[in-house]
Amino acid sequence: MAHPAQLGFQDAASPIMEELLHLHDHAMMVVFLISIFVLYIITLMIQTPLTHTGTTDAQMMETIWTILPAIILALIALPSLRVLYLMDEVCNPHLTIKALGHQWYWSYEYTDYTDLAFDSYMVQTQDLHQGALRLLETDHRVVIPTDSPTRVLISAEDVLHSWAVPALGVKTDAIPGRLNQTTITTARPGLFFGQCSEICGSNHSFMPIVIEATMLEEFEHWTATTLQS
Repeated sequence: MAHPAQLGFQDAASPIMEELLHLHDHAMMVVFLISIFVLYIITLMIQTPLTHTGTTDAQMMETIWTILPAIILALIALPSLRVLYLMDEVCNPHLTIKALGHQWYWSYEYTDYTDLAFDSYMVQTQDLHQGALRLLETDHRVVIPTDSPTRVLISAEDVLHSWAVPALGVKTDAIPGRLNQTTITTARPGLFFGQCSEICGSNHSFMPIVIEATMLEEFEHWTATTLQS
């Protein structure tokens, strides 16, 4: 999860988030090189009092500074389109979870199981146990197995919401009357926190999301225990 004074992204916990981090680093490197080049040109123009008359009407130079930015944009756009395609691709998920946004809590339903559904509310400050995170802990966590593609169907019952977990590279709008979907795949066990990222009302920041990724054996034990209770 994020920590105070953090300047970068959270550590990637899914292949999609790793691709997003690589795209970010790639784009920032291009921007850095362009900024250095422009700063160098500005410095030369300030320090050089003479004007080279041959460059004021040079067709070749105009052609270069028109084509070169187009090439740079293509170098950024092509990896971006690739990551966008990977984020929207849903292929043979092992598990399907339906997330329904309410004012102001989330409801989850494991559609592959019978009667496996629950509401997830934020734990109030006075009810937190030792070591729990304020405004981020929930009374029921979404448990998923690691290394298993999980499809999440996202919608809302009342107003616009947004189901977002930064460490997994997921941010999907929950729209009333519409069913959006996304895929999450965790590469390691752990707890991953998120929040509603849409201004859905006065308490929109109090709709936390907690994803608990476990091994397959522990996930099966959790489902069996939850169905029995």
